[in-house]
Amino acid sequence: MSIHNVRLEVMQLLEKKIDTFVDQFLIPIETIWQPTDFLPNSQDENFFEEVRELREIAKDLPYDFWVTLVGDTITEEALPTYESWLMDVEGVDQIEANGWSKWVRNWTSEENRHGDLLNKYLYLSGRVNMREIEITTQHLIADGFDIGTGRDPYKNFVYTSFQELATYVSHNRVAQLAKTYGDNKLSKICKMIAGDEMRHHMAYSEFVNQIFKVDPSEMMLAFQYMMKQKIVMPAQFLRESGEKISSAFESFSDSAQRIGVYTASDYVDIMQKLINKWEIDKISDLTDEAEKARDYLMKLPARMARISERLVIPAESQIFKWVEPARI
Repeated sequence: MSIHNVRLEVMQLLEKKIDTFVDQFLIPIETIWQPTDFLPNSQDENFFEEVRELREIAKDLPYDFWVTLVGDTITEEALPTYESWLMDVEGVDQIEANGWSKWVRNWTSEENRHGDLLNKYLYLSGRVNMREIEITTQHLIADGFDIGTGRDPYKNFVYTSFQELATYVSHNRVAQLAKTYGDNKLSKICKMIAGDEMRHHMAYSEFVNQIFKVDPSEMMLAFQYMMKQKIVMPAQFLRESGEKISSAFESFSDSAQRIGVYTASDYVDIMQKLINKWEIDKISDLTDEAEKARDYLMKLPARMARISERLVIPAESQIFKWVEPARI
């Protein structure tokens, strides 16, 4: 049987558990939080007073913080790209609406709230150029992205397991920073989003765990492939208005590293967490090639940690059109 057919068979096997996965890792729409739960209520007579208070507190947040928050928001707003990518993964059938397409749609419906909430907060804060942010978001969706996974579900689930945990780290750190700056409302917003990301990470990492049980060698090789290639962030093609190619993502990443929101050491830490979660050292019945892949993976975090220690982050941020220094 070809690799293609085996993967499809494994996806069909896991599909039988989709309802269990939905119940375990997602929250019913009627009970989950919505963006308006955390923002001034526009139907309330105190609305303008609450907005004034939000804007007053937002004045004290530093430049790199705003750049990081805007970058996180744009990443969340590019959701249409992520849904169309997942809908094209082998074994997901959006035409017949099988179990996997049910998962993707329900996951998307939860993720959709994140961009909505952060976007509205940024708009109310009065501290950023919303039009420039909107242009960057539209570029990011129009440009699409290639994360090197093709339609392979094994590689895609390694990516989502890693990426959801990375997004959790980023939102959780922003929440902690916002609290130290006295913005408790923003802190709670980012904490709630981080909670969703952690649940989604647990789901995708469980999908990988299930695949390891039935197709360990191919899953190991897919994990090695993604770690060799390195996990690229969804917003790697960020660009501002008037630019064909931009270093915006690199500068956004530098801002995030400077304030400790998401660093090179976090990347290494997530890699190690996945190795531990999937108990890579204990997996048996591997082919010789997969055994070599396991050896590579077990040694990789220490090697990457040594490299990350040598990274030098620029002391100052690029000036973004999204965030004008004069307004901070």
